[in-house]
Amino acid sequence: MQDIYSQLISKSLAVPEQRIAKTIELLDEGATIPFISRYRKEVTGGLDEVQIGDIKQLYEKLKELSKRKETILNSIEEQGKLTPELKTRIENSWDSTELEDIYLPYKPKKQTKAEIARKKGLEPLAKILMAQNEQEVRTRAERFINKDVKTVAEALQGARDIIAEWVNENEAARNSIRNIFQREAVITSKVIKGKEEEGAKFRDYFEFSEPLSKCSSHRLLAMRRGESEGILRVSISPDDEHSLETLNRRFVKGKTTASEQVEIAVKDSYKRLLKPSIETEYAALSKEKADAQAIKVFAENLRQLLLAPPLGQKRVLGIDPGFRTGCKVVCLDAQGKLVHNETIYPHPPQNDKAKAGMKITSLVSAYSIDAIAIGNGTAGRETEQFITNLRYDRKLQVFVVSEDGASVYSASKTARDEFPEYDVTVRGAVSIGRRLMDPLAELVKIDPKSIGVGQYQHDVNPSELKNSLDQTVENCVNLVGVNLNTASKHLLTYISGLGPTLAQNIVDYRTKNGPFKSRKELLKVARLGEKAFEQAAGFLRIPDAENPLDNSAVHPESYHIVESMAKDLNCQVSDLVRDKTIKSKISLEKYLSEKTGMPTLLDILAELDKPGRDPRQGIQVFEFDQNVRTIRDLREGRILPGIVSNITNFGCFVDIGIKEKGLVHISNMADKFVSDPTTIVSIHQHIQVKVLSIDLERGRIQLSLNF
Repeated sequence: MQDIYSQLISKSLAVPEQRIAKTIELLDEGATIPFISRYRKEVTGGLDEVQIGDIKQLYEKLKELSKRKETILNSIEEQGKLTPELKTRIENSWDSTELEDIYLPYKPKKQTKAEIARKKGLEPLAKILMAQNEQEVRTRAERFINKDVKTVAEALQGARDIIAEWVNENEAARNSIRNIFQREAVITSKVIKGKEEEGAKFRDYFEFSEPLSKCSSHRLLAMRRGESEGILRVSISPDDEHSLETLNRRFVKGKTTASEQVEIAVKDSYKRLLKPSIETEYAALSKEKADAQAIKVFAENLRQLLLAPPLGQKRVLGIDPGFRTGCKVVCLDAQGKLVHNETIYPHPPQNDKAKAGMKITSLVSAYSIDAIAIGNGTAGRETEQFITNLRYDRKLQVFVVSEDGASVYSASKTARDEFPEYDVTVRGAVSIGRRLMDPLAELVKIDPKSIGVGQYQHDVNPSELKNSLDQTVENCVNLVGVNLNTASKHLLTYISGLGPTLAQNIVDYRTKNGPFKSRKELLKVARLGEKAFEQAAGFLRIPDAENPLDNSAVHPESYHIVESMAKDLNCQVSDLVRDKTIKSKISLEKYLSEKTGMPTLLDILAELDKPGRDPRQGIQVFEFDQNVRTIRDLREGRILPGIVSNITNFGCFVDIGIKEKGLVHISNMADKFVSDPTTIVSIHQHIQVKVLSIDLERGRIQLSLNF
């Protein structure tokens, strides 16, 4: 079976079958995607994490399809209708739609019209009509009148019901209607009468019609949301006349009175059975496609957000701004530990700027603060202006930080466990400060759907979304690597091969025994065996370890290679890390072996050059236009600095320092055609935008990139 899976996946992804087979073998052994992509390049031929993720996804779908085939085979066999030919056809089918079409005539049915007619003994009449040789159908139908069938009309109706079911279950007929749907189907939405005011946000779709093949994912998801909220009525339909002509050509033969009955049955079948069935199928397929696009956009946004530049281990003062309730202020040490908190009231109604200013400057001095992080929510701009106008005894950097998801974290069990003695406002300020220090380490504590970078995330398949986002988080955490002695349980959970239980066991071991001195010490952690060690060790760093390789991405299974290099050059491993001159003398070909190829050796050399390096870029200070505080301060044509806060497949949303985000539509991103916004912008990118239009009533701002 694995060979078949490899062949099918290879054909789908255009990846050599051998690489697929080896990757599946590793996945079955329990290897994770980050581990395979980083440490098994020779085995997979250098497949990256995206390709391995695609292989895993298709592999899981094929296994599910195999289970479905077993169910179908068992069902037909129980009915005594499983012929050798039918069995072979089912076993050789790897298309779910084809498989369900094959099964349809054998699928246990509810009390259908056709089934009722069969019980009345009308199937022979249906076969006579279907042959279409009979001219005197009424005379023939009279022979089927009995205690259950009272009239000729009832007999003919029952026969037509049976024919209609035959038409619906005919594979060729279903495929012909599918082809018409694929080429011609139009998706239409109309507002339900009386729902106009309630559904004002869906007004663009009150009278909407577009070829399904051209309908973008965001429009389709918007219509489906309107439908689920009871505002819109959505349908998918091809040209009915064309569809009926196609079916009639297939089923209606000659011009007998029997043919007339078949034509009536075909029309009934199309309208009552076939069209609704294929419409449901295409509704599901189009939704699945829209979901996939939306999830892809969300995952890429999340990846960029998680890999946002960190400030690093600096002493930070975090502020959660507010008016009436004041600004919550926290001081964090270089490891993110809370060392002080209080509240200041520099804004209305208190307006106690003098006292608040003295308190901030005092805290900056007392705790040797390096940077200030200010949440970008309510009172964020006012707080930023207040903070930047103060005089300090040192050079400070001031950053405005996204608050998205901070309130979710502050009210979560994770936050309560971490800060049981503090309320949600203090926890929120801590989260804002820590996001500046290390966005990845802080954001992993929050449900990705609450981070604010999705597109219709509440409308897509929840399990598909969760799988994609979880994998994205795992890939990002392992790409960066974590400090084994400071990482939280939540960060460790995403390390390859660990999970919640082993992550907690690591934290417990660390609490009881102190910092880890080497990677090997991980094997002393409860329930952490050789397999988990193999998967996790390369992604865990120990900055002050005796062996410098313990603070690198070199896997322990390859330490002997580096040790051989050092021995051959008559130096220590630490000398290889320190001295580039010595490294230049290494001849990699000498260390090639059956298990170790050039990709691994090149990775080792890169790590020796910069062991434990963070792949994320350095952080930059950003300032909004000080003259723009509300939407009413905007003017068409004005050029403003902004930060990309979210990307969709129709453009990007930009924070320009006010409550409302501006939209740069994909058509306004460049002076050329753009098909994918991510090729132009990225999350948190600093850009210049031009104001195109302002809708005060709806709070909408149209922008263009200033190119």
